[in-house]
Amino acid sequence: MTTPAGGPIRLLIVDDDAMVRAGLSMILGGAGDIEIVGEAGDGSEVPPMVAEHRPDVVLMDIRMPGVDGLTATEALRRTSSPPEVVVLTTFHADAQVLRALRAGAAGFLLKDIAPADLVRAIRKVAAGEPILSPAVTRQLITHVSDGGAEQRTQRAKKLLDRLSEREREVATAVGQGKSNADIAGELFMSVPTVKAHVSRILTKLDLNNRVQVALLVYDAGS
Repeated sequence: MTTPAGGPIRLLIVDDDAMVRAGLSMILGGAGDIEIVGEAGDGSEVPPMVAEHRPDVVLMDIRMPGVDGLTATEALRRTSSPPEVVVLTTFHADAQVLRALRAGAAGFLLKDIAPADLVRAIRKVAAGEPILSPAVTRQLITHVSDGGAEQRTQRAKKLLDRLSEREREVATAVGQGKSNADIAGELFMSVPTVKAHVSRILTKLDLNNRVQVALLVYDAGS
């Protein structure tokens, strides 16, 4: 889901710490183009609040004492037209962050992020741009092992086999952290053509965003 052109970005903040929620609300609510539509203190509150308020973006704490952010993210991504999810963490390398990215989160932010960078990140996600570069994804994977590597490799290779040769080239470039403009220059095609290829890749592989494409390419060893 992306925010309608010209409309405010509707944001739901999810964190079990009331002080953190208050700080995030103050920072983001003062941006002018971001509307805080609700706050939740546990993942169990997220589905009904999303259904009621229809946020464009959910800023999701990953560790909560009741239903954690990972479980809430997986539940949201299974719904039709889900909001974009950005997970919050205090750690650079966190197994649950990696699992959230595999579940379809648009990226992750560290809780010590500068306010201006936080605002820019929310704007980018609302515009349909993941805020986690594939390069950072690979760094995260390098430092976190969640098991099942061999099975993931076999699955990733089978999925990538569904792509045409040209789509495979684009997917590999996405996995290398290249922008649409970079891919266009490297593969001698227009930026709109690259975007069309990325869209077809997501559809063919039943993925949500470029981060998942990068993870799949990494798993396949491409």
